[in-house]
Amino acid sequence: MACPSCRSGLGRAASTTLRQGLFVETTIAGTTPLALRAALSSSQSSITTASSSSSRRSTNLLSQQSRRIHTTRQCRAEGGESSGGGGLAGGFRKLLASVAGNQSASYIAYGATQRIYKDCAKQADYTISPEDRKAGKVKETADGEEIGVGNGSIWHEEFGLLPTFSTWAHVTMLHLYLVVVRLRCLDKDAHATWQAQLVDHFFHQAEEKMDRTHDMSSRVMRQRYLQDLFVQWRGVVMAYDEGLVKGDAVLAAAVWRNLFKAREDIDARTLAAIVSWVRSQLKYLDSMDDAGLALHPTLFKNKADTELAVVDELVPALEGQTSKGAAAGQAEVKAAPVTGQKGDSKGAQKPKAAPKFKTAA
Repeated sequence: MACPSCRSGLGRAASTTLRQGLFVETTIAGTTPLALRAALSSSQSSITTASSSSSRRSTNLLSQQSRRIHTTRQCRAEGGESSGGGGLAGGFRKLLASVAGNQSASYIAYGATQRIYKDCAKQADYTISPEDRKAGKVKETADGEEIGVGNGSIWHEEFGLLPTFSTWAHVTMLHLYLVVVRLRCLDKDAHATWQAQLVDHFFHQAEEKMDRTHDMSSRVMRQRYLQDLFVQWRGVVMAYDEGLVKGDAVLAAAVWRNLFKAREDIDARTLAAIVSWVRSQLKYLDSMDDAGLALHPTLFKNKADTELAVVDELVPALEGQTSKGAAAGQAEVKAAPVTGQKGDSKGAQKPKAAPKFKTAA
């Protein structure tokens, strides 16, 4: 029989070895198999109990976080559709791995999102030449925002938006929002990784434009503007999400507030075209499989001005009613007697001006 001090030392040694996961059978002089077995059993039991308790707590915490923070489409998150591939957990990861070799998922996401972001950022890009800045020829808006030279995009030419930093930022955020909505169909980890990379690309270029294009050399000032821009990004996501759920009128109001700065002279036809384009673009992205997000040359099939023809097309349910209504209105005007006020020699009143387009902010 071993002495009590030897048995105590053997128990401590066995417990330490088990916790490290490096237990190796050794022969210790003066120990009995019964004492060794008892020490190992006691240590293993306590470790198993502690690990199972910790595992249950972590599982409950993760389940609560996933229910509270993230919801995703079941068909694509669990591989229910053959076209979906289960996000990064399924065919998406296999395809990207075959193309990119042994690169990590984060590195693959960085390269793919950089290409997607460049496609978003070029839609309303602009420049300010250093020569114009030195010569003092850079124009400014009434609010003091510098006006650059546009790249001839429809947002500048067709929709009448000035080539400024604000226009570029909001047009880019609108395109980023469309991609983010599609990324929500991926699994939770892939969605979080790809969205974070897209947002990082946007803010990196925003700071670069402040520094190089607008000659804002103060880092403190740039950080202040970037914080405001981040608040605008969060608000844009909330406003457009509300518009998708509540209807086109709410979505048009969100576009009017953010993209057109709540201008009262905005054409309702332009707003309708942009809303129609947002709906059609989301439908196109939804029809694309997950691998297409990383490998497709462009995610934006049509330009927003193509929807102007859709807006101008008369709804079949209203055919004939518009012309009849106009004819009836003209007949009423002709039949109505002309009454004048006292002192008015002509005896006719001036028609009221048509109200400008307005909507709630």
